[in-house]
This record gives sequence, structure tokens and C-alpha cells, in this order.
Amino acid sequence: MTRKVRVYDPEGYAPSVTGSRLAPRHEEGLSGKLVYLVDCLFDNSEQFLLQLQQWFAEHLPTVRTQIIKPRESWEDDPAMRARIEADGNAAILGVGL
Repeated sequence: MTRKVRVYDPEGYAPSVTGSRLAPRHEEGLSGKLVYLVDCLFDNSEQFLLQLQQWFAEHLPTVRTQIIKPRESWEDDPAMRARIEADGNAAILGVGL
């Protein structure tokens, strides 16, 4: 008995991707500046940012870091953005591992 089997290619087709430039370096450097480490409330993002904060302390001790969290996940937090803009010199978004 002959039986036909339909096989699909699981690889699919890669989407077209347009590259973007990285953000420019801070002109004066980060020494003495405040970098906000934004916990985006993803799984393990807090642990990642604590490790990143420790890395800054060991390798760039003149850079101040502060972990900050939005009020809710997946929601815009205008107050948090305003605080980063008013007090911070840079921000790193942490999305976890």
C-alpha cells in the first residue's frame, strides 16, 4: 500500500532586515555621570541588571548607576521617563535572559 506524505520545510524564509546604527557614544564619556539601568520587568531582568551594576562598579567605578523600574510591565511610564531625562545621562534597558 502506497501512502503519500506531505513534508514542509521547517526553516521557512528569513525576513528582510535593515540594519541600524548603534547609539553614538557620549561625547564627554561617562565618568561622573548617572546611567539608569531600566528593569523592564521581564523574567530575570533584575538579576541581569544587578550583575551589570556590579560590572560597572568593578570596571568603571566613576560611573554612577541606578536601577529603576516602571510601575507596570508593558505599559508606558511617563514619570519614569521624565526622571531618566531630568537626572540621567544615559539609560540601558534590561530585558532579561
